[in-house]
Amino acid sequence: MSPIMQQFREIETCIECSASRHIQVPEVFYYAQKAVLHPTAPLFDQESQTLKPRCVRALKRIFILCDHDRDGALSDAELNDFQVKCFNAPLQPSEIVGVKKVVQEKLSEGVNERGLTLTGFLFLHALFIEKGRLETTWTVLRKFGYNDDIKLADDLIPPVKRAPDQSVELTNEALDFLKAIFDAFDGDGDGMLRPRELEELFSTAPESPWTGVPYEDAAEKNAFGGLSLDAFLSEWALMTLLNPTFSVENLIYIGYPGDPSSAIRVTRRRRLDRKKQQSDRNVLQCYVFGPRKAGKSALLNSFIGRPYSESYNPTTEDRYAVNVVDISMENKKYLVLREIPEDGVRKLLSNKESLASCDIAVFVHDRFDESSWRTSSELLVEIASHGEDTGFEVPCLIVAAKDDLDSFPMAIQESTRVSQDMGVEAPIPISVKLGDFNSMFRRIVTAAEHPHLSIPETEAGRSRKQYHRLINRSLMAVSGMPVLG
Repeated sequence: MSPIMQQFREIETCIECSASRHIQVPEVFYYAQKAVLHPTAPLFDQESQTLKPRCVRALKRIFILCDHDRDGALSDAELNDFQVKCFNAPLQPSEIVGVKKVVQEKLSEGVNERGLTLTGFLFLHALFIEKGRLETTWTVLRKFGYNDDIKLADDLIPPVKRAPDQSVELTNEALDFLKAIFDAFDGDGDGMLRPRELEELFSTAPESPWTGVPYEDAAEKNAFGGLSLDAFLSEWALMTLLNPTFSVENLIYIGYPGDPSSAIRVTRRRRLDRKKQQSDRNVLQCYVFGPRKAGKSALLNSFIGRPYSESYNPTTEDRYAVNVVDISMENKKYLVLREIPEDGVRKLLSNKESLASCDIAVFVHDRFDESSWRTSSELLVEIASHGEDTGFEVPCLIVAAKDDLDSFPMAIQESTRVSQDMGVEAPIPISVKLGDFNSMFRRIVTAAEHPHLSIPETEAGRSRKQYHRLINRSLMAVSGMPVLG
């Protein structure tokens, strides 16, 4: 049996049995049950004989939660509290001494004058697993809310209920916590979280939540890949907007001390914002439409501090960029730009509620290229029509990119006609290449804050409104007629 288990490390147990002779039949069912209830694979890498990364990160979080005085070690009292919480039985003083002695003999840095260190705590669990006592580690993980995937169980994360045109934001309580966390992990005090510091911050989560799309390249970074406080909070704003449950889950992982439901708030419905002619959101989402090569990606790159590049790399999937926009000393908003490729518009509009989460839409065109303008204006009509049909109308702005180039003939007349016909502002000229943005990002935020303005109106929409007004007048006239008889 031993050679087989040495060759195939994934085999947890080998046992000889015989049903006809009743040899070790109960043991077969015992080990089968154990393999299901307390599996080795999520916790331990048999090849390297080490704890798996996700297990290490979960145990580190548990250690920190039990280290009440935050001195980096579990004292005898803290060890006893841990034992009672997990196993409903205290440790005798002699047992505590015995545990620390076992660790110290194998790993000198596992114990110090203050108690059992994180290294020692992890060593203990690796030892339990090596000796086949997986139920010990699984009991600890489950007592602290972890499921079989070594992630927090769903019932520990409050559900978020909202209408399609409502969004979710972090509360001031959560933002204050994140600011304190930022300062705590900014080890060199330079006002930036470098990748190493950010990895340490998320070292108690199953993995860093900002690896890969849409978060990895969404915020402004310095030359070393570091995030300022504004960029750090911008990433959290984006994650909370796109996936509030995931955001709350990660707040819990990094030590948010309050009730998880106190970390987020659901905003007022956008439909009501339009009626009240004002938005109270702190996080605003702007959809960026336009044809290929219009300058959408360049716009997003400039928003997060990236240098202008002449090379063209087509965007094939939706992409996000987020940053802080200062309107005034007291008014600071998080603006999320969502770039939608030209080929992605049809897919977007196949969902009736696709514009429900949009606070404002921007239509970019290359002012040098007449076909670019034509496509952009067609997209404007298409989006406006979709908003009218679904009831999710959004303010819209037109952006004339590449202002460093001459405009095509009749550009002013054409843009004036479309702006007047649809009831939106004249195009905002910008040049990403020259760094001239004409206060565009502030203008986007200001328009989003007043959602009753800048809403385009199509010919079909105007006709529909006139028809409804005519019907209403007719009904009022009928209701005011005297009754004969």
